[in-house]
Amino acid sequence: MPQRSAGKPARGDGAKTLCANRKARYDYHIEESYEVGIALLGSEVKSIRQGKANLRDSYAAFEGGELFLHNCHISPYEQASQFNADPLRPRKLLMRRAEIQRLVGKVEQKGLTLIPLSLYLKGPHVKVNLALARGKKEYDRREDIKRREADREVARVSRGRANRGVES
Repeated sequence: MPQRSAGKPARGDGAKTLCANRKARYDYHIEESYEVGIALLGSEVKSIRQGKANLRDSYAAFEGGELFLHNCHISPYEQASQFNADPLRPRKLLMRRAEIQRLVGKVEQKGLTLIPLSLYLKGPHVKVNLALARGKKEYDRREDIKRREADREVARVSRGRANRGVES
């Protein structure tokens, strides 16, 4: 009897995105991104799998040579009544010590910050896509919006020409 396979994740690399920080790419220039693990309780993992996590306004910071994720809201899992942790508690990010030391140098020297871009499943593990980023100024945001609108206009005009060519 052939085995039934579960639904395949949307991304081809075997990872399923559970929560994304869409505002991050609007507010920051992304320099580099890293895949890091996150230390969670069982009820938090179940809540994240249900899509009840929010990365807006969250950031990573160094404390005692370790990396922690702050302001990441994970709603309490309703079936685990007495074992739920504080939804906004700092959560330890799991990364090799050499990589953490390299990041400390970059963050302190260049005035960069660490922000999470997404939470996703990779196999049975929850991972965080952590970005080394520089904050955008207001005029940078305006330039991005102008560029996006110009691209849309070009695409719209070219679609219009293509449609007219078919009718003739």
